[in-house]
Amino acid sequence: MKREPSLVRPLMLALTGAIILFWLGAIGLSIVVMRHELDEVFDSALQETAERLLALVTDDMELRTKEDEGSITISESSGGREYLTYQVRLASGTILLRSKDAPSAPFDVPLNAGFHDAETRRIYTAVSADGLLYLQAADRFSNRREAVRESAVTMLIPLAVLVPVSVLAIWLVVGRALRPIDQLRESISQKDGGNLAPLESGRLPKELKPITHSVNLLLQRLRAALDAEREFTANSAHELRTPLAGALAQTQRLLEELPSGGWKQRARNIEGALLNLVHLAEKLLQLARADSGIGTQTARVDIRALLSMIVRDHERGFEIKGRVRYIDEAEAPLLRAMDVDAFGIVMRNLIENALVHGDPSKPVMVLIDNDGVIRVLNESAVVESRDLDRLKTRFQRGKTGASGSGLGLPIADRIVRQMGGVLQLYSPAAGRATGFEARITLPE
Repeated sequence: MKREPSLVRPLMLALTGAIILFWLGAIGLSIVVMRHELDEVFDSALQETAERLLALVTDDMELRTKEDEGSITISESSGGREYLTYQVRLASGTILLRSKDAPSAPFDVPLNAGFHDAETRRIYTAVSADGLLYLQAADRFSNRREAVRESAVTMLIPLAVLVPVSVLAIWLVVGRALRPIDQLRESISQKDGGNLAPLESGRLPKELKPITHSVNLLLQRLRAALDAEREFTANSAHELRTPLAGALAQTQRLLEELPSGGWKQRARNIEGALLNLVHLAEKLLQLARADSGIGTQTARVDIRALLSMIVRDHERGFEIKGRVRYIDEAEAPLLRAMDVDAFGIVMRNLIENALVHGDPSKPVMVLIDNDGVIRVLNESAVVESRDLDRLKTRFQRGKTGASGSGLGLPIADRIVRQMGGVLQLYSPAAGRATGFEARITLPE
């Protein structure tokens, strides 16, 4: 699976890599400088040791008899490791004295005063004042490399701690720096057809202000387009109501005057078509109100009492009495933030949808429980799940022979979402083998 592009990941990798490279470079440079300085320190100690030992050996040799010229081994160590070894030699190369760990063979360097490098040692040669004695003090290169290595390891250990600490610090800093992007994303995600107000850019970094400006221009154009659409829908529906009402009245008057026969049946067909147009105009007005954000209100009302009133009012206006049954399972008032008219539009559309598309011989059930969940159920054939998903789309109708505009459920869904709730459709209805259920869940 391809990894999605990220702003944080490359920033963290780049900054962490830069810090590691910087520290490694600094440590490498430090090791070079430190090695040079340690060589100077070791050389100084080697020279000082050789000169002091030569003075001691010279004094000691003056007290010895000149008869014994054999090699004498002197060991002042207690058996531990000797970091410095020495040999006292005559001008002929004969070894007079040597330390415990010094080789029995002469050092492979000339008897000249100063520093010399052997294969494994750094050697300093000191010459007595009379030029008869030579003291050669030696220091192994391995001792120097060990000192450099231990110092380098000591400097590398903090790097192992620095890397995770740096990653954490970079993650915190980058996360804090990118927080305005998350805030901007959250602000944009809250925009919908009922909230197209410009984004606030006062506290945003200057790098994000051009994006905010572009989004605000887009919102402005979108707001203008939606306003034009709503205005056209509302005006069209409103302008159609009067001529439709007039045409319907004339048709109904004509029906009273016409004798029975083919002409009267045609007039009834015209009346039915006009009633459908009046119904469509009413739905278009409701759609315009839904698009204007009518459901966005903060006033809290008791939905139990409101729902009971809506059901009674709707049942009185319907041709078949007793088809709508209201069941109140709540035990206390249920206060919710909503607009009364908007909630009325939602429930009338859901009840009307259930009456029109449900089995006319079965009642429509309207239920509310203690959690404030509202359910509208009707008996019908099972609606396929793929059809349920598109019933909330405007002008989409299910596979039914009943008349309808395809706007009732989309209008209800639009307003419920503005209230912060959810409209869910189920088929078959919960606890049944058939039927259709619309369920509304509103936030407390």
